[in-house]
Amino acid sequence: MKNPAEQFLTRAEQDQVTAVVREVEKTTSGEIVPMIVSRSHDYPMAAVLAAVAFGLPLCLLLTMLIGSSLWLGRQNLWLFLAFFAICYPVLYTLAYRSDTIKRLFLNRKLADFEVREAALAAFYSEGLYKTRDANGILLFISVLEHKVWILADAGINSRIDPAAWESIVADLTESIKSGRKCEAICEAVRRIGQILQTHFPYEKSDKDELHNLIVR
Repeated sequence: MKNPAEQFLTRAEQDQVTAVVREVEKTTSGEIVPMIVSRSHDYPMAAVLAAVAFGLPLCLLLTMLIGSSLWLGRQNLWLFLAFFAICYPVLYTLAYRSDTIKRLFLNRKLADFEVREAALAAFYSEGLYKTRDANGILLFISVLEHKVWILADAGINSRIDPAAWESIVADLTESIKSGRKCEAICEAVRRIGQILQTHFPYEKSDKDELHNLIVR
């Protein structure tokens, strides 16, 4: 069964993104790596909040209905606790396994932090820091959080203000939320290439040193 990252783009769309990266890298010596991951963290607390949010009203309703039918009273605390003890593990498991439910209960500041940390870890684990001219750049997309992060190597940061990527991140994030995934990624790659080619023009000696698309 495919994970969310593998379902994010069809095979044809993955091929399209790869082709655009190759096309753009013919205009710059910079190495652009789009990376799509299912999530940047498991967020167990989001599952806890979801289980409580759904479990409390459900168990209260069950207590009122069943308590009355059993002549135990509609506000029997022990019956409520018994229902909650039964329902909570089931609801927690369902929420933990559902990215859609977890997304509703995410702490946005925590999600921002986890996406940045996951992007940084991926930058090193995928070897983007090993390029000849320190000009690798990661376009990191985390599906669960609907968040994007762009991380560039030292050679790029020494010439281009990291703030230059902010509008690309914002536009790509909004496009992903609206369902324009493939087109938006391709456009983001082209915009990154346009910025890079001013400072890192293409050279005949350039080699494709990194992956053109990573899906994990």
